[in-house]
Amino acid sequence: MSSQPESPGITAKKGENFSEWYTQVVLKAGLADYAPVKGFIVLRPYGYAIWESIRDILDRRFKETGHQNGFLPVLIPESLLGREKDHFAGFIPEVFWVTKAGDNDIGERLALRPTSETLAYSIFAKWITSYRDLPLKINYWNSALRAEIKATKPFIRTSEFLWQEGHTVHASEAEAEQEVALILDIYRELIEEHIAVPTVRGFKSDKEKFVGAKYTTTLEGMMSDGKALQMGTSHHLAQNFSKPFEIKYLGKDTQEHLAWQTSWGVSWRLIGALIMVHGDDKGLILPPRLAPIQVIIVPIFRDKDAQVVIENARNLESELRQQGIRAHLDARSEYTSGWKFNEWELKGVPLRINIGPRDIEKGTVELARRDTREKSPCGRKLVVETAKEMLDKIQINLYEKARTLLQDKTARPHDYAEFKSLMEGKGGFASAGWCGRLECEEKIKEETGADIRVIPFDQAEKPEACILCGKPSEKVAMFARAY
Repeated sequence: MSSQPESPGITAKKGENFSEWYTQVVLKAGLADYAPVKGFIVLRPYGYAIWESIRDILDRRFKETGHQNGFLPVLIPESLLGREKDHFAGFIPEVFWVTKAGDNDIGERLALRPTSETLAYSIFAKWITSYRDLPLKINYWNSALRAEIKATKPFIRTSEFLWQEGHTVHASEAEAEQEVALILDIYRELIEEHIAVPTVRGFKSDKEKFVGAKYTTTLEGMMSDGKALQMGTSHHLAQNFSKPFEIKYLGKDTQEHLAWQTSWGVSWRLIGALIMVHGDDKGLILPPRLAPIQVIIVPIFRDKDAQVVIENARNLESELRQQGIRAHLDARSEYTSGWKFNEWELKGVPLRINIGPRDIEKGTVELARRDTREKSPCGRKLVVETAKEMLDKIQINLYEKARTLLQDKTARPHDYAEFKSLMEGKGGFASAGWCGRLECEEKIKEETGADIRVIPFDQAEKPEACILCGKPSEKVAMFARAY
């Protein structure tokens, strides 16, 4: 064997230095690296492969539900942004501006797309003239750029990020509201059933909703460090954009009507979520349904056994792939099997199969689960069937562990003193009564750092009084500090 580098293990403990642990996982698992410009990251092939998994799942569901993909340019004239003043004002601190083409001033400033509502809707107004043109349901896979003024964190808070943003136009408010609910459920399906992170579903408060929306629905997740993360949002825009952009249609009644609109999106922060929720001190743990590599095969051999072992391992890889399992054979000869074990654990591959000369003689292999790190022998003829069963068990186990995390980090404080103590201590969600007044929402944020992450759809257990002022409670709200 040739010399090899030291195994690139994680040196920070998740439970002791969460931020450093997270950064090490991102860098050492080969997901991303820092770019030369502050606030930007470079997505490496393994990280991009995870994004592709997310994209493929969503893209399939969008197309099944009648959406089409399109493309929008990255530059938006300032005058166009200004046509929806409230919406634009919400993004002003984060906008990157282009003012020159080469050495020449370009006149009107051009914004690097922070989001695409104003650009898309100026175009939609030209495309829509009749009820026959509706509904219009378009999704864009692109990047957005926002000058990040807070502390940056790979995947979670960067100045450019990959995302999808959907924009739809409808003939009635009822259709638009159905679209908002449909998309939120597609997001829930992705996040809970594939990424294996449970969510709390509900509305954003008026303070936290998308600027320009009538209301925003959201999926909020809880991370291992007790901070919440917004996982995906779906907005009912009503006619708040169709009025300034004059998106009108001639109805069946031969009268002109303003259209109803929605917008919605998720970003690569979902990758950050799965790192924070599922990862451990060894590195990343990927849910099988999302993992680019579901099974890694590591042949164990000395030089005299190499040909036989690798041939058997290749046959096993082929069998797994034929059954739809994303398997990969690590046949690199320049690394020891122990080094490979550590690397693939760091990269979070759900299941590892070890195969050596003795295994071949006995007609067995060894299976090693990434989530529990349990190892077990398996008959060679049963490998494919057993691998499928084990991948299903890993998927379920990761979700159940994440659900336990959410439950453990959700509390119902009896009074404001307990509420503040919770936020200053272990964090998590505080389910509490809220009178509905902005004054209480802002004061809680000022004093504790917690804001209303979500007003759950399920209001069955609404407390009688507001956690802060004691006035009658209008809603139960989930408060938390957040990324």
